[in-house]
Amino acid sequence: MKKSLKQRSSDHHRGIYFIGTTPPKIDTDFESVSTIADKLLARLDEISFDGLIIYDIQDETSRIDTPRPFPFKATYDSGTYAQLLNQKSAKPVIAYKSVAGLDEESFNEWLSRAWYQNNVRDLVLVGSPSTQAASSLPLNDAYRVLAAHSKEFYLGGIAIAERHLSKKNEHIRLLGKSTLGCEYYITQAVYNAQATIDMLTCYAQECALNNIKPNRVILTFSPCGSAKTLEFINWLGVSVPEATRERILSADDPLYESIKVNHSNLLKILAAVLPLNIPLGLNIESLTNRKAEIDASILMYKLLKGTMNQALAQNQIDQFVLNR
Repeated sequence: MKKSLKQRSSDHHRGIYFIGTTPPKIDTDFESVSTIADKLLARLDEISFDGLIIYDIQDETSRIDTPRPFPFKATYDSGTYAQLLNQKSAKPVIAYKSVAGLDEESFNEWLSRAWYQNNVRDLVLVGSPSTQAASSLPLNDAYRVLAAHSKEFYLGGIAIAERHLSKKNEHIRLLGKSTLGCEYYITQAVYNAQATIDMLTCYAQECALNNIKPNRVILTFSPCGSAKTLEFINWLGVSVPEATRERILSADDPLYESIKVNHSNLLKILAAVLPLNIPLGLNIESLTNRKAEIDASILMYKLLKGTMNQALAQNQIDQFVLNR
């Protein structure tokens, strides 16, 4: 019998590894959607991964005045696409679900459809992109609706290091989400290692003060091969230090340089965070549909997964020696 994602994640000594992707555009015919899913999984044939993450793309123009570098277009329902990828890959799929624009009744209906029709078991809820955007269902209310639902999803939340940079309270938000049912967190794309280290250090300290075990944190990384992609990364609210931006854009091969940046950032995070006993995971995504960046994300996945596995093994050996 295959283990559920929750069962796989329960071993805190091992990493857990994902590929992140977005559903096809809403006007794509279903036959083409199936072909897109097949092409994605064919690219993943050569790697070993624990599951997929399906994002629910929102129109975030209310969050920022700057125009979106790539035009927004609605996509297939995340639950529907999660079902398709789960059927084709036999892998667990975490479906993101935006509750913006829903009310309690429609969200409850989506949950039942996701569970019974789409076989969704693993879920991350996303709130409104900004406080200015109208939303009939605040995120905390959505958690309450979910808690009252008859079925028990394996629930995760989003961790935003950039918010910790400005407000210094993301660790408190993470603890609050755990009381609402979240059992793991997925970060935004990491381009500022220190911001992520600061957030996770505060989180570990707060967990220790409250005598609770930290939840698993899945670190997201994405390659960047052009100024346009970097502009999009910035637009999404990801913190990219100026020196990092210049390093990537001035390189002879920006895409290769971004892989080196991501690898270096992971090494810094592992060195700082592994001693804190926070269980970790990886999520590798491509933020565009450019073939070069998609291919690079697969190569980067191999590198970063190998790096994390080695660091986790070394940390376990170190702990064994200390505890003898």
